[in-house]
Amino acid sequence: MGMDGGGGNGAPILETVYLPPRQKRIVDLVLGGVHDVDAIADSLGVKREDLMRDIEELRARGLLVVERRKHAVLSPTEEGRRYLEEGLPEERVLKVLSEKNSVERSRLPEEAARIGVKISPREAGIGLAQLARAGAVRFEGDKAVLVDSSAGEEAVGKVREALSRIAAGETIGEDEARVLRRRKLAAKREYTRIEVRPTELLGFLQERGLLREGKVITILTPEDIESGAWREAYFKPFDLSVEPPRAGYGRKHPYLEFLDWIREILVAMGFEEMKGPHVELELWNFDALFQAQDHPAREIHDTYFVKGRPKGRFDDHEYMERVSRTHMDGWETGSRGWGYRWDPERALRLVLRTQTTAVSMRTIYERGPGEYMCFSLDRVFRPENLDAKHSMEFYQLEGIIVGRRVTFRHLLGFFEEMARRLGLGEVKVKPAYFPFTEPSVEGFIRHPHLGWIEVFPGGMFRPEVIEPLGLKGYNVAAWGIGVDRIAMTVLGIDDIRLLFTQDVEWIRRQPRPLIKEMLR
Repeated sequence: MGMDGGGGNGAPILETVYLPPRQKRIVDLVLGGVHDVDAIADSLGVKREDLMRDIEELRARGLLVVERRKHAVLSPTEEGRRYLEEGLPEERVLKVLSEKNSVERSRLPEEAARIGVKISPREAGIGLAQLARAGAVRFEGDKAVLVDSSAGEEAVGKVREALSRIAAGETIGEDEARVLRRRKLAAKREYTRIEVRPTELLGFLQERGLLREGKVITILTPEDIESGAWREAYFKPFDLSVEPPRAGYGRKHPYLEFLDWIREILVAMGFEEMKGPHVELELWNFDALFQAQDHPAREIHDTYFVKGRPKGRFDDHEYMERVSRTHMDGWETGSRGWGYRWDPERALRLVLRTQTTAVSMRTIYERGPGEYMCFSLDRVFRPENLDAKHSMEFYQLEGIIVGRRVTFRHLLGFFEEMARRLGLGEVKVKPAYFPFTEPSVEGFIRHPHLGWIEVFPGGMFRPEVIEPLGLKGYNVAAWGIGVDRIAMTVLGIDDIRLLFTQDVEWIRRQPRPLIKEMLR
């Protein structure tokens, strides 16, 4: 569109305005009385967000006025939507009572299952309470007795109708809304309604027939000139005052930054980092840890085996014999062993390591007796179902403190010190069982969203573990920390999958993990 101050009387000369096809359809709808952007989107068969660029361009050209108004609307919660599909708790309880007239409250879920109705103990309690409130049920000791089925059906109908109406986007009365909110079946959410109205200029152009649909040209090609298409096209202007977008800066993943800081803390405490292979012998992953060859954790549901079950190689037959004797009868450790015939061939099978404790075993085997502290921070693999708290591939922080005077107190002190340096707050511990440590302990910290989570498992290596390695007269405190869960607490996230996300925008937005120890 062009507007010039030409002409002898100074009146503006109006030219035909060419609009891209979708923008032309938008202004036609607006001029026809459709002002709500959601309604326009429905008419065009697109999402509302897909129209916002066109609407902004029309506003910038002075053809539309855009108004935004916030509205509070009531909509079903996740529980409310589920009840619409499965039935309200009182609706399902009423079905059971209609069959039996009375039922023991504790047996209600079981009786419901007999007639094909699924209801949890919690939902059964909710349903009984709602029916009692409506006067449909009375209680005789532990028994619930149906006294007025019509009152129950009326109560169910009112709630279901109100819930269905808000699910369809309709409004309901304040009393009905209060009931749904009290039961947490509905919640208010803010919704921004966008309306567009024609400007005087748009109406003026429409009256004079100066609105046309045309091609949008951002790059003029020889074909456009030769065909004459440029004559009925809209040339999109360039705004040279706009700053060009800046390329995003490079950044290490927040989780990798966190792991680097963990390493710095441990090195500052006097630990050395140890390394080991991801594909490991069962010998180091299980057998050296006095884990019986028929232990459930070694089965396919807890371990990834290398396809074809190939075997590795280990030539220290004396150590293999000590491990074999320890498993069978305890060897010289004072233990009775597991009392079975140990299979050296199985110990040489290859697996993806399930724990970095295998690295500790290799390190102790190589270094032997002495006073040293080592840690390993690396990946381990287990056949888990991927969800917010579990992953089949995760990091484990393994550590050992080797010495003649090392005690269980040193292990608990280490957990407290790590929690202090990481700003994790209080640590709660409780006794635990692991096949290769005694005594054993589990330490818990509080996650802001997930509650108490276990992150500090550890214990003192049993004689059956360290004596075949040549550490008679020595003690070893060991731990295998769930560092992924600690990272979730420090980084303030509640989904373990974000630790491995490749979403560049999330990585850029995520604050750096400012560990308290690093700020001192």
